[in-house]
Amino acid sequence: MESKINSKAIMITFMIGAFFAVLNETLLNIALTELMHVFGVKAPTVQWLATGFMLVMGVLMPISALLIQWFTTRQMFIGVMTIFLLGTTIAASAMNFPMLLAGRMIQAVGTGLLIPVIMNAILLIYKPEVRGKIMGTFGLVIMFAPAIGPTLSGVIVDILGWRWLFITVIPFSIFSILFAWKYLQNVGEVTRPRVDIWSIILSSVGIAGIVYGFSSAGEAGEGFTSVKTLTIIIVSALSLLLFVVRQLKLEEPLLDVRVFKYKSYARGVILFIIVIMAMFASEIVMPMYLQGPLGYSAKVAGLLLLPGALLNGLMSPVMGSLFDKYGPRKLIIPGTIVLTGVIFFYSNISQTTPIWLFIIVYVLLMLSISAIMMPAQTNALNELPKHLYPHGTAIANTLQPVSGALGVSVFVSIMTQSRESYLDNHTGNVTGDVMNDAMTYGVHHAYWFALALALAAFFISLFIKKAVAADADKAEGQ
Repeated sequence: MESKINSKAIMITFMIGAFFAVLNETLLNIALTELMHVFGVKAPTVQWLATGFMLVMGVLMPISALLIQWFTTRQMFIGVMTIFLLGTTIAASAMNFPMLLAGRMIQAVGTGLLIPVIMNAILLIYKPEVRGKIMGTFGLVIMFAPAIGPTLSGVIVDILGWRWLFITVIPFSIFSILFAWKYLQNVGEVTRPRVDIWSIILSSVGIAGIVYGFSSAGEAGEGFTSVKTLTIIIVSALSLLLFVVRQLKLEEPLLDVRVFKYKSYARGVILFIIVIMAMFASEIVMPMYLQGPLGYSAKVAGLLLLPGALLNGLMSPVMGSLFDKYGPRKLIIPGTIVLTGVIFFYSNISQTTPIWLFIIVYVLLMLSISAIMMPAQTNALNELPKHLYPHGTAIANTLQPVSGALGVSVFVSIMTQSRESYLDNHTGNVTGDVMNDAMTYGVHHAYWFALALALAAFFISLFIKKAVAADADKAEGQ
């Protein structure tokens, strides 16, 4: 590592690039209905603009550990931002749906590789004593961007049209590349480990299948009763099992799963998975309930959830500073207690629940997530030796889309099946009130499952300790 690192310039470079790359994860969500009309496609087809984006990100994140060791920080950042710019340009000029989808998938390549590159560099630049604050600052970007995505998208689409969702991103992407060209320095070492093709194939099939299978189960509303969905998930799980076995036998694994032998890392990742499942699922289930039994429009439902989402991002730097000062336990344990209380509230909501109380509880949910997720992830990575940084960050980032897809599919499946069970057992006419009662019944059952997850998170939090780097060769820097 270079003796003098301009960490501020590097972080500014990272945050500019990450903001607009991560923003695209949710920027298109509110425009999907219009795109269906523009290109004459149906909902299952247009949904690939969202599902496909998540799928490509999931596939590429395990490979990021290899690429980080093959290329310099400058090469990786400028390269992935150039790929992202190319995808954005193709999408902005799309003449048909396949062209738009291709641009979207190329965008996902850039986004999927960018986050692991940035997190690995942060671990190398900053000492463990200040990583909480830095990770929190970076968390502000990656949480704030998706939170404002739907709102910003609605404004842009209404005023300028859907193409401007991509056109407005192009100049910022160009600026990020030029800024990085001038100021971004290299950190870490290029070791060029052996490339194992079978590992890449197994991980790609496994991750893609898991994300696609669980996403399909959730979106179709069929749960796991579809033979096609079950087959995809089983084949994917077998691929991942073979991948893990192969990694344990290789001297230079694509993704070193031995990171899980470090207890703080393993516990932190489990907490991270639970929180991601709860967050992704709540962002799907709650808008459904607001627009269903409570009768709010899509825009109003989005605005009601916006304060909590924004606060989640804004609190990330605060939680990072508190993590540096007090360690993980004083944040994660109270966070899991609040999370459990919120989930219990959701398992008892009804159509008579005041909307102001709904907003306050959602804010508390987002606060609890910010108190758990960043401290758990940072503490987990702090325990790893330096040579495992790329693998630890790659695994953590790979689990995000997988956990999100799993959470959405399980919650939606439980909710849907419980609702159908309620209707099947109902005698008499199925009125609007009966449908609303069935929806409420389904939501209650979904959050009973979530309550079990929250209790598990609280139990794990009791064993969390402040991590100490596993080797004496700790990160240097500011």
